[in-house]
Amino acid sequence: MGEAHPALHQDGAHQALPVAQLRVQYPALAQQVNGVALAYLDNAATTHMPAQVRRAMDEFECHDRANIHRGVHTLSQRATDDFERARTTLKQYIGATGVHELVFTSGTTESLNLVAQGLWAAGPDKAWLRRGDRIITSALEHHANLVPWQQAARMTGAELVVLQPDAQGRLHLQDLQALLTPNTRVVAITASANATGERPPYEAMLQLARQAGALTVLDAAQAVSHAVPQLSQLDCDFMAFSGHKMYGPMGIGALAGRRDALERLYPLRLGGDMVEWVTCEAAGFAGLPARLEGGTPNVAGAVGMAAAAHYITQIGLEPIDAHVHALRAQALAGLSAIDGITVLAPHATQSALVSFVARDVHPHDIGTLLDERGIAVRTGHHCAQPLHDHLGLGPTTRASFALYNTAEEVERLVAAVAYAMEVLQ
Repeated sequence: MGEAHPALHQDGAHQALPVAQLRVQYPALAQQVNGVALAYLDNAATTHMPAQVRRAMDEFECHDRANIHRGVHTLSQRATDDFERARTTLKQYIGATGVHELVFTSGTTESLNLVAQGLWAAGPDKAWLRRGDRIITSALEHHANLVPWQQAARMTGAELVVLQPDAQGRLHLQDLQALLTPNTRVVAITASANATGERPPYEAMLQLARQAGALTVLDAAQAVSHAVPQLSQLDCDFMAFSGHKMYGPMGIGALAGRRDALERLYPLRLGGDMVEWVTCEAAGFAGLPARLEGGTPNVAGAVGMAAAAHYITQIGLEPIDAHVHALRAQALAGLSAIDGITVLAPHATQSALVSFVARDVHPHDIGTLLDERGIAVRTGHHCAQPLHDHLGLGPTTRASFALYNTAEEVERLVAAVAYAMEVLQ
């Protein structure tokens, strides 16, 4: 994990990424699709993994593979050390302090479900959520930060209230203030909307919710690769994110947050490694983080996710952030100049993605034509159908950018969309 990267160099006020040198670590990006060079612009769904991350996982599998916490033999002890070292690395990456803990999950979706279900699964006498309580989420959310709260409301008799954006897809602090009541127990929002790129003022919103006495939940999946929220600076009880959004492996993620908040969650996976004692009639749960990590964990995934965090840190969050913002600005300018194209949330300059609709053309047709030209984008509702319904736009086409994307790839995107509008309208 200590592998050196090509030196970054100064370019005006920002450090410019040596993209051509970094791309060497991503062999999949060098392939051809339909006879032309691949332009992979679907990073909001899944980023590719650099060789450095794959090697870290291979080293674990080849040398340390064993079950953790359960053996006195050397490999088990080494695997346990690898797993706990990965936890420490990721806690440092997100700015966790001594009051925080990090629990490994399969990804953001499981993390958010662990919070929503964990707040009612203890039963009506012990659960945090009860009849008459209020849960607030927003219409910007991925379904994973909405549907679990719908279920929590049904199971407990709590009231689910959805904070609506304005006509441009923005959330406003005063609108949240109007929804907060003494009965508000949970406020769950996104750090960056995966459908539009909108970045709500989540810092102030979390602070407002905490002041109202609510538990606060942040979906950081779309921010974790370039604009990482720092727990030490936030009024955040729970933060969820995934490895595959940050140049790491699929099937691994984390739920991080305040220990006193995590301790409120009833464990959803009951069995091995999350108990202190068991009889035929009852069991006592272990302390954090073990009590929320029942079963054999994805140790290689945790190692890979930590290696990805180390990789990003080596390169530098600021230059990565500046790079993806510049690509987004370039795409916005080019797409906005095409007749019949409407870009969602053009004001979202801190985003790493751009979504658009095309007059009289279905996004699936655009996506298919782009794929014929080797350009990978995402089409549809992006697991955020209520937001699309609110904006009245239907499904969209989304291009999303990573540290390995280039200005030339954005030029290809714009040219291909312009061509699609000519032949499909």
